[in-house]
Amino acid sequence: MLKPQVGIIDYDMGNMFSVLRACEQVDLLPVLISNKKDMNICDAVILPGVGAFAKAMENLKKLDLICGIRDFIASDKPFMGICLGMQLLFSESEEFGKHKGLDIIKGVVKRFSPKNERNNIVKVPQVGWNKLNFNGKFSIFNDIKDGEYMYFVHSYYVVPENKKDIATTTNYADIDFCSSVVSGNVMAFQFHPEKSAGKGLQIYRNFAEIIERG
Repeated sequence: MLKPQVGIIDYDMGNMFSVLRACEQVDLLPVLISNKKDMNICDAVILPGVGAFAKAMENLKKLDLICGIRDFIASDKPFMGICLGMQLLFSESEEFGKHKGLDIIKGVVKRFSPKNERNNIVKVPQVGWNKLNFNGKFSIFNDIKDGEYMYFVHSYYVVPENKKDIATTTNYADIDFCSSVVSGNVMAFQFHPEKSAGKGLQIYRNFAEIIERG
């Protein structure tokens, strides 16, 4: 039986290879892609990313991938966003001004304040392990318990317009921010599943099962 082919979008925004290795560990066939033609033959696509929002959108535009991503998601095939890749799915970001995103999920990307509501200094970015609080039952989180810890590295967080898109929340800087979304065939995480040990790898196993189910 052929392994499902998963396209990992390579747009010069971070290391793709930890994501590639995680896919291999759960019997997926990962390939790096940087054009719409290669994307269209994939069974699923992952948009990873680390870095600046505006630069990422610029790179996607140069590669003519903005319409490609929207069309792929419209095809109803599974799509995963990770870290910056999650933020890019939203309408706009407030990172160094206002910048338009892919507008797949309505909402904005905001920065953590350097001080919380009690006027205490907050370390930004958040770097390290933090807890997921589930907002419902989602197949991408099968065999993962409410309260499980995942690994985060970020200064910005998403605020979806539709609260039904929120799959999990996580508390940091006295804010219960959205740490993952599930909207139809789109699953996206502010944390890094591929850096979150066994339970992070379970997310990739669940993703593989979702792909297999078609």
